[in-house]
Amino acid sequence: MNFSQHAVQAVAELRTVQDLLRWSASRLAEADVYFGHGTENPWDEAAWLIAHAVHLPWAMLPEWHEAALTHTEREQIIELMRLRIEERVPAPYLIGEAWFCGKPYVVDERVLIPRSPIAEMIQQRFAPWWQGQEAPQRILDLCTGSGCIGIACAHEFEQAQVELLDISFDALAVAEENIEQHRVDDRVLALQSDLLSAASGRYDLIVSNPPYVDADDMACLPEEYLHEPELALAAGDDGLDLVHRLLKDARQYLTDEGLLVVEVGNSWPALAAQYPQLPFVWPEFEHGGHGVFVLQARDLDLL
Repeated sequence: MNFSQHAVQAVAELRTVQDLLRWSASRLAEADVYFGHGTENPWDEAAWLIAHAVHLPWAMLPEWHEAALTHTEREQIIELMRLRIEERVPAPYLIGEAWFCGKPYVVDERVLIPRSPIAEMIQQRFAPWWQGQEAPQRILDLCTGSGCIGIACAHEFEQAQVELLDISFDALAVAEENIEQHRVDDRVLALQSDLLSAASGRYDLIVSNPPYVDADDMACLPEEYLHEPELALAAGDDGLDLVHRLLKDARQYLTDEGLLVVEVGNSWPALAAQYPQLPFVWPEFEHGGHGVFVLQARDLDLL
């Protein structure tokens, strides 16, 4: 039975939230979709999409599970599942929202879906690597996309001024929405920039999740990733096109006590091999993720 046949049967025969939750989880598992944009299994993915369709919290009370759904609501849920299964659209794009550092951010196909392990470092206030006597006062989020990293830093460091830089005007439009939604427009500024070209002065902290997917990985990404902007993913044969430029120029934009934090994902072995003189620190993450390096400003003097 194909999805369309399943869908016709579901609209006609199923009634409750629980019915559609079980049905949706079964279809997601059957279709072998890729999980990696906010959930890890079919049940959570189904619950997230259904909650969105019926305008209820994701962690809805169990009493709601026996609530009957209207014909229209069933059709809306099944259409979301069709887009998720047949077109492989990631759930955050279907919902228009993704969570980062415990807060929601507007997302659509103009920006990468937030999922960086840098979130853990922000919540730990970059300890133990930040060694300044005071909290960072100027922070730069480079290749900002949705703005989630920089805005999360603004929430964590309430006295800091934060700049969000990105080459994509489309991405910056989303970042501006998030600045407004999070009510940090008095301290967070978004600017169009080819890497550091629009940066000015010196920053205590430069944080970046730049494009870092190498050519081999780009060729075999799950279909879900193809909905994300290629500009935010691909970075040449070794995935390090932008990182080479960043390492070359970052020192002049960092204070003497400054910190550089950059995610390079699977490209980290290539990076480490090409810069043996740099004392990269590679944090381990409690909630998964890898390939984020930390360098002190003084470390960059070795280049």
